[in-house]
Amino acid sequence: MSARHDLDVERELWNTYAESSTKGDVLDGEPGFRWTQYAGHGPGVELLGEPESVLEIGCGTGRAVAFVAQQGVKATGVDLSPVMVERVTRRWGYAGARFICADAVGHLRETTETYDAIYSIFGAVWFADPVRLLPLIAKRLNPGGVLVFSHPPAIPGAYGPQGMYKGGFAGKAMFTYRYSYTPRKWLGLLSRSGFAHADAEVLDAPKPGHIGTLLVRATVS
Repeated sequence: MSARHDLDVERELWNTYAESSTKGDVLDGEPGFRWTQYAGHGPGVELLGEPESVLEIGCGTGRAVAFVAQQGVKATGVDLSPVMVERVTRRWGYAGARFICADAVGHLRETTETYDAIYSIFGAVWFADPVRLLPLIAKRLNPGGVLVFSHPPAIPGAYGPQGMYKGGFAGKAMFTYRYSYTPRKWLGLLSRSGFAHADAEVLDAPKPGHIGTLLVRATVS
């Protein structure tokens, strides 16, 4: 099954998300970094190794980018929403974080920059076709570079692109796709995309019976 992404529609969707995730035009909170949806749960930024440069694709509120930048790393975030990029630049620019308004696939295809680590926390790896995205990530990583991403695991039996409307089932039809696969399928996709080694697992939620987190780490040679 193939999905037909309309970037104009998706940009409007993520602008709506940006408006709803801020108070007025202000981002609250402080820089922070976690892979799972549960505070104080799972590993942290150490999965990136000791990079000198990182790129977060689908950076959203920018808190993770700002956190990494505060560690002295050259940190860049890419997000499709111009509303979000304007707000996170204003909020986190003091930390040395840099933000670019672009879709992840387009940025990776067009940029000449390379990175020691590229990561996605419930971000672009969940929302972009991995057949297109993963080979571009591999090409933009420096030798020995790492890709790490996380998002909810696939619902059993529901694999591939999953359509998602924004804001319920009434009103303007704003939608995007999420890509869901088993850990084994992700390993195959990464291998075919030029990654030398990869690990994928589902971390159990801190409370039994709650939604876990798919966590994947892959390296290039």
